[in-house]
Amino acid sequence: MKLKVIVKEDKEDGGYNVSCPALPGCHSQGETVEEALENIKDAIEGCLAVLNERVKITSISEQEALVTV
Repeated sequence: MKLKVIVKEDKEDGGYNVSCPALPGCHSQGETVEEALENIKDAIEGCLAVLNERVKITSISEQEALVTV
């Protein structure tokens, strides 16, 4: 899966801030662009893991199956 991210130089503190608009609240930073991009990958994985944990399955019919992909 490919997600778009926004990278912005942090002129005040140095380094770079990066966010993923598809996942509100998913942000990270790094001293270099490369480091910031690696860090946002970890942040995206964390955000998706939390979203997945929050899913509540109330019932599944006999024609359905719950699987993890």
